[in-house]
Amino acid sequence: MFHLRLVPDNTKIPFMNGRFAGLITSAVLSIASLILFFHPGLNYGIDFRGGIVIEARTPQAPDFASLRHTLSGLGMGTVALQEFGSPQDVLIRLERQPGDDAAQQVAADKVRGTLAQAIPGTQVRRVEAVGASVSGELFANGMLALGLAMLAMLIYIWFRFEWQFGLGAVVTLLLDITKIVGFYAVTGLQFNLVAVAAILTIMGYSINDKVVVYDRMRENLRIYKKMPLRDLIDLSINETLNRTVGTSMCTFLSVIPLALFGGEALQDFGIVLLLGVFIATTSSIFIAAPILLFLGENRLRRGAPVEGPAAKEPATTP
Repeated sequence: MFHLRLVPDNTKIPFMNGRFAGLITSAVLSIASLILFFHPGLNYGIDFRGGIVIEARTPQAPDFASLRHTLSGLGMGTVALQEFGSPQDVLIRLERQPGDDAAQQVAADKVRGTLAQAIPGTQVRRVEAVGASVSGELFANGMLALGLAMLAMLIYIWFRFEWQFGLGAVVTLLLDITKIVGFYAVTGLQFNLVAVAAILTIMGYSINDKVVVYDRMRENLRIYKKMPLRDLIDLSINETLNRTVGTSMCTFLSVIPLALFGGEALQDFGIVLLLGVFIATTSSIFIAAPILLFLGENRLRRGAPVEGPAAKEPATTP
């Protein structure tokens, strides 16, 4: 039976030779992302900065591109459209308008009138204004979800492996997340609850990939008692490389249709996931592994490492 292998068997790529380049590149990108987070900042969506939500039902499935162009011409800022329920149900999101509650009502009435002209027979079923306090609470809850997820992953890795593994995984996750945030800042994609969901998904994928690599490292620590930690990490990464590349490639290919054809509601989510899969895969090799090498060189290996052919001999069992 033919089996497709993206990576040849018995590869011996010296990944740890590039550990400094990987860490420096990651640190520079993360620092730049933090700077971009503060200036120019993120393009917060309606969920986090408040706005107007209008639920409407049209006589037939609307042309979203045409409807978005029509509503954008009203000069009320970003207009987001989302299909929910049946194809005739449309959720319209507008930025919060300057002024008091009366200004929000005026904006909603303007949209109502435009819908009646553009698509006769449209029924406006709900109009809701998301205030600053509600949007602030949503933002706080989203950040709390990210923090709790990070803490849970740290505890899981810490109990399953030694503390060096847990610390290395969480530091790598932080570096991954800052790059994703920087991507939002550079591209201007809306940072909303969907963005939080995308980051949580990437965190889960990233930690899963690192657990696979770490698990092989732990197994090899028991087998190769005398192998230097640097060589052992390279060996473990090469042994799991085919699985890592294959899983990442399958995930990447499955997300591409979402990024291309997901519509406004899911397209940004898919684009960020594509970047997240790439970052999570490369960080397992070039970030998490070097951090583990620096933290565990004198702790995971008791005593001085043995060099030479004897270092690569597996431990014998009595």
